[in-house]
Amino acid sequence: MNRNNGIIAREGYPYITYAAGLTLFLVCVSYGLHSLVLAIPAVIAAILLIFVISFFRNPERTPRGDEQSVIAPADGTVIVAERVSETPLGTEALKISIFMSVFNVHVNRAPLTGRVVEVDYHEGKFYDARDGRASSENERNGVVLETTAGVRIAFVQIAGLIARRIICYPAIGDLLQRGERYGLIRFGSRVDIYLPPEVQPLVKLGDHTVAGETVLGRLG
Repeated sequence: MNRNNGIIAREGYPYITYAAGLTLFLVCVSYGLHSLVLAIPAVIAAILLIFVISFFRNPERTPRGDEQSVIAPADGTVIVAERVSETPLGTEALKISIFMSVFNVHVNRAPLTGRVVEVDYHEGKFYDARDGRASSENERNGVVLETTAGVRIAFVQIAGLIARRIICYPAIGDLLQRGERYGLIRFGSRVDIYLPPEVQPLVKLGDHTVAGETVLGRLG
């Protein structure tokens, strides 16, 4: 499996290079022509460059709790925390959905240690990620993970209104470590996680989560 451990996610390099080149070009032209008019787009390009760098930041995280503690796969805000019957696991499950705005870190992390037993990609629509239809109708990529104890969980990356690119590194058979980076979604989206129905959620609607750190619930 490809690893992505740099302080900037490698998928951001082309965007950063383009934004940096545009900024440099506009600054040079504005300075060379002594034009205040051209200085305005140069400033806008510089702001865009800062935003792109911020969007693809990839900070180190230290998982909290023990190996039974399920940690958040994404930075963002909890918008769903309920038990549902229709799930990628084929059984009833506790569903927790995390909405990521364009200002959140977008690198996703594995909630538990386990082996990937299923990777399922679906083409789809691009409703706002907070829309209830997003889970079943938007473009999405789901991973089913099985722990050494035989417990299965699923986590699904879902494209949003702006996000148009889901990136998922692991393949079937890969071993993921709890808190390990496993993918990202570009420019606003959500992640749904499905846990055994007996798990009690430790987060509620409106809570902010930090990928790789916030404990969503505990197995057992």
